[in-house]
Amino acid sequence: MYANATTTPKTRHFIQASTQSVTQLANEMGVSEDTIRRWKRRDDVADGSRTPHRLPTTLTPAREVVVVALRKTLLLSLDDLLVVTREFIHPEVSRSGPDHCLRRHGVADLKALLPREKGPQTPVKTFNAYEPGFVHVDINYLPQMPDADQRTYLFAAIDRATRWVYVESQQPPPAASSSA
Repeated sequence: MYANATTTPKTRHFIQASTQSVTQLANEMGVSEDTIRRWKRRDDVADGSRTPHRLPTTLTPAREVVVVALRKTLLLSLDDLLVVTREFIHPEVSRSGPDHCLRRHGVADLKALLPREKGPQTPVKTFNAYEPGFVHVDINYLPQMPDADQRTYLFAAIDRATRWVYVESQQPPPAASSSA
């Protein structure tokens, strides 16, 4: 509620409880008839959210699936994920694009994605020091998009030492070529 609001929760409750006509109430309270009708229609007296129901995004649903899969697979920070997204998925994406995407899909908290060990605490292990060139590859089978004929594979490779990432999505080969 802001300082110059023409209606407060108290006046809104008065509007909802009143049996006077819309015109009489509008004249008495110094507001428009549309305002009176609006508050008579509502069940509560709280201000509604001003956030749009659908935030505009530059990422298509297919691209969002890839961004979420990369987050879950590679466990990249938002800034690292932004670099990968700009390089391999959508060059014009802003930092808020992947952030909103991760929030919408419930994977914004990186700590929550890290595996937790149950039971007694084990001593802290040091991270293995890998030489550059040790590449970890993950292959994910992405869900089928409404506009696609078939599902796709997402290949994500990360060099453990340098944190260089390569991402590519591929259609599965036809069944005849896979048996040859």
